[in-house]
Amino acid sequence: MRFMVIVKANKESEAGVMPSERLLADMGKFNEELVKAGVMLAGEGLHPSSKGARVKFSGSKRIVVDGPFAETKELIAGFWLFQVKSLDEAIEWVKRTPNPHPDHESEIEIREVFVADDFGEEFTPELRKQEEKLAKKMAKNAKR
Repeated sequence: MRFMVIVKANKESEAGVMPSERLLADMGKFNEELVKAGVMLAGEGLHPSSKGARVKFSGSKRIVVDGPFAETKELIAGFWLFQVKSLDEAIEWVKRTPNPHPDHESEIEIREVFVADDFGEEFTPELRKQEEKLAKKMAKNAKR
């Protein structure tokens, strides 16, 4: 099972305040544990929403909204992609995570990633084949 582990933003991360050397070292050590255990597939911190944009869809219209975005508590400061046996295992790993905002209350959200079988009959053999082909190309791109 794969889970996206989402580190929620706060006012400081949205203001571009960088983590301390101590937090970077603690997170690096934790990431090493995740990699050694075969849990971490990916993980990155994100720039503040002021450096981003959203694209809103309304029928065939596309509306671009530049950041920053108002609801800080709904924003993401970073993420991991875990591969584990269960939600319980993902929770146990997250409970060991260094506090991402040590001087403030923090929140990390855990969400399961869909697999092909989750989509049922609508995910036809042709669509599965297309997805597998794209996955191979992405893996090749990741090696660059």
